[in-house]
Amino acid sequence: MALVLIADDRADVLAALRLLLQSEGHECLSADSPDAAMQAATARDPDLAVIDLNYTRDTTSGAEGLELIEKLRTAIPGLPVIVMTAWGSIDLVVEAMRRGAADFIQKPWENARLLSIVRTQCALADSRAAMKKLQAENLMLRGEGRLFFIAESAAMRPVKAMIERVAPTDVCVLISGEHGTGKEVAAQMLHRASARADGPIVPVNLGGLAESLFESEMFGHVKGAFTGADAERMGRFELADGGTLFLDEIANISLAQQARLLRVIETGIVERVGSTRQRKVDARIVSATNADLAARAASGEFREDLLFRLNAIEIHLPPLRDRGDDIDRLADAFLAKAVLRYGKDIAGFSDKARKSLRAHSWPGNVRELDHAVQRAALLASGIEIQPRDLGLDIRGGDAGRPFEELRLDEAEAWLIRRALERRGGNAAQAAEDLGVSRSAMYRRIEKYGL
Repeated sequence: MALVLIADDRADVLAALRLLLQSEGHECLSADSPDAAMQAATARDPDLAVIDLNYTRDTTSGAEGLELIEKLRTAIPGLPVIVMTAWGSIDLVVEAMRRGAADFIQKPWENARLLSIVRTQCALADSRAAMKKLQAENLMLRGEGRLFFIAESAAMRPVKAMIERVAPTDVCVLISGEHGTGKEVAAQMLHRASARADGPIVPVNLGGLAESLFESEMFGHVKGAFTGADAERMGRFELADGGTLFLDEIANISLAQQARLLRVIETGIVERVGSTRQRKVDARIVSATNADLAARAASGEFREDLLFRLNAIEIHLPPLRDRGDDIDRLADAFLAKAVLRYGKDIAGFSDKARKSLRAHSWPGNVRELDHAVQRAALLASGIEIQPRDLGLDIRGGDAGRPFEELRLDEAEAWLIRRALERRGGNAAQAAEDLGVSRSAMYRRIEKYGL
């Protein structure tokens, strides 16, 4: 739910808006003047603003509110602003929209309409944020992203050579390795070096995909195919047409899902749920796993014919602990990114911090290193990262503070790491041991960099 700034010079209006929005689960910041609204906005960075256009200094023209729209959107670019006034006119609506208002409502408002507008603007804001994140990731992968595919160590040279050799082909590739070793980055590199580089790369985390949603997510559905199917939707195969489909955590799908997947990979034909129309798709398949698929095939847990389709070429990513000087190179690259992101004045790592980096076992591999460096950049008080900033005694599970002295998030990360180690990195089995769903486990693995 959203943090909503509400601004009006009447206390009764603020109280009514607050009660209405809180009933929907939103948190409210109240302001009785444009100056108070700006102070609240700059202090808390709201997700949405609902503001009056008229205040006590100027009760009819809307000038104060129009000025506030511009100030809010200058201070918080992209902030959706909903304006309201009892003195509405077409000209005032047009001017409010011209200055950046997202929508307009006249007092006295209808509760249902106001809540509908708030929901719509929250959804649009989420979509814009997701698009910005995707654009930033694409920019990083096309330019700055080269920095983070660091493969200079002896253990990584064969990986780099294999990617360069097979990328120009359309052969299916299986990328294996422990959690956090960079399998998705390797998939991105394969795509960027292929003839499909101008096409899309569509990732899907199969480990977090519910059985009931599998066909709809992968193959799409038509309107009315099932309850909640309010519109026609393309599946991941169609979205990847002309590009690459990256199937992460491929080992964690059921035998029934494996059969459906095999049929589409073999034929290149998909049928949306609820439709009899067949669609031809051309997507290169790159998959990834941290499991031993050959052993699973031998035990009947994974279809041999699907395995043969997926691993025409297998690329194995070594764990970070085996990559020698790449640890320093990656840490420096992640620190440069963190310094830029957080605006910190940090020159690098102290000698002792570098020794800590090299001595750590990195059970979460490159992902854990990235999280550790970001954390250190935020906590560092000097111009160099110190060992205490990295917090590796907790992340590595060493004998640091006693378990009962850990914070809740540290204890949770410790328990999840131990469960993964006990189960050989199998997230589904670790989730079962801890009594959480697979999707919840994957969210926590990502959160803690494991």
